[in-house]
Order: sequence, then C-alpha cells, then structure tokens
Amino acid sequence: MSVAEKSQKKSGGLGETVSVIVQALLLALVIRTLLFQPFSIPSGSMRPTLLEGDYLFVTKWSYGFSRYSLPFGPDLFSGRIWGAEPKRGDVAVFKFPPDPSVDYIKRVVGLPGDKIQVRDGQLFINGVGVPRQKVGQIDNRDITEESGPVDVYRETLPNGVSYDTLDLVPNSIGDNTQEFDVPPGHYFMMGDNRDNSSDSRFTVGFVPDDNLVGRANLIFFSIGGSASPLEIWKWPSLMRASRLLHFVN
Repeated sequence: MSVAEKSQKKSGGLGETVSVIVQALLLALVIRTLLFQPFSIPSGSMRPTLLEGDYLFVTKWSYGFSRYSLPFGPDLFSGRIWGAEPKRGDVAVFKFPPDPSVDYIKRVVGLPGDKIQVRDGQLFINGVGVPRQKVGQIDNRDITEESGPVDVYRETLPNGVSYDTLDLVPNSIGDNTQEFDVPPGHYFMMGDNRDNSSDSRFTVGFVPDDNLVGRANLIFFSIGGSASPLEIWKWPSLMRASRLLHFVN
C-alpha cells in the first residue's frame, strides 16, 4: 500500500468517526428537545413524592413545545406548538418566571380561571375544599429531612388525582393565604412539602404556559446521602432500589 493510499485511508477513517459523532450528537439533541429530558431533583419541596437524589425523565411532548423546549431557550418563536393543557395534579417541570434560566418542579393545582386559596392548611379550588385526610406519619429522615415523625395527609383533587403531602409545621406562613385568581394562560403550582416549598403562593407566582418544559414521568435512578450517581462505591449503602423505575404520581 502506497503512502498516498495510507493517508487517504486514515483521512477516510477520521471522517467517518467525526460523522458518527456528529450524528450521535444530533440524535441526542432531538431526543432531548422533543422526547425526554433527564432531570435531577434539586430540593426537598416535593417530598414525599420526590426526594433529593431522584433522577427522572421528563416527557417533553406532554404539553407541546415552546422556546423553552430548546436548549438555552432561544427566542425563536412565541406560544406553544402542538400545545396541550396540563392536567390538574400533574408534576411538571417549568422555568422559574422571574429567572427562566432556573428549572423548578411542582404540582399543578390551579388551571386558568381557577380561584386558589389555602385555609388552615387545606387547599381550596373555586371555593370548594380539596379532601384532605391524615393517613399517618413518616419517621424516616431520608424521606422527610426531619428528625422525628412527620404528619402525612392524602389530598384528592376534583379529577381524582391523589397524592401525599407533608405537614411539617402547624399554622405555617403558607397555611393561610389570600385567594389567587389564576389568569388565562397561567397555572398555579404547589410543592407537596407544603411547609417547605417556594411555589405560586410565594416567589414563583403564576406560571405562564410558555414556561412549561414537560411532565415528570419516570424515576430511573435514586441515591441518598447527597451522593453523586457517579460514586458507584456508595451504591450498595445509599441507592434507593425501591424507587428505581418508579412512575411519578
């Protein structure tokens, strides 16, 4: 084989490698933009439903696509393409309205046109109290972040969606609120950890439809103790095996 032939073969091999890498990156970008986006839980605001150290997939097509469906949220278009309204009770990832560079995850409790209020710890939607039943206590710091038992209440929304909430502190600042009128094209979000959640009752405010990123769907990995999933040697003691492949409710 001549020197020219060897050089041509190397050049062709390098070109094929670069082509494969570019195609793989484009495929990953398409999947992340249109289908699934991995998301890690950054805080305890959704306990006991979601814990810090949970890693989950967010379905991007659930609510259609907005500018925030794209990496870095470029201002290429307004509104949503193939938009679909979130269902009451969905756990949704959205861009924090005051700073869209930050991702939040909360539960959708108020739809456009709703009147939302919390009275003595009970959620009211359009003047009707959401059924709230005490179902017991959790005495597991990995779940509650608290030393000692924490009261757990099961809420059931008007569409039948049920989920557990934590009540850390009686008569906390978020247990009695004004009545919020959800404007058109906006949603009211709350964390399941009611006394430890920055949500639409406070700094988050109403969440515009455009800010929705997707619906939380499946927990694919979970590890406690503030450990990184890359710390494989900690898996035997800290991995939460019971949460793997667990659908988010």
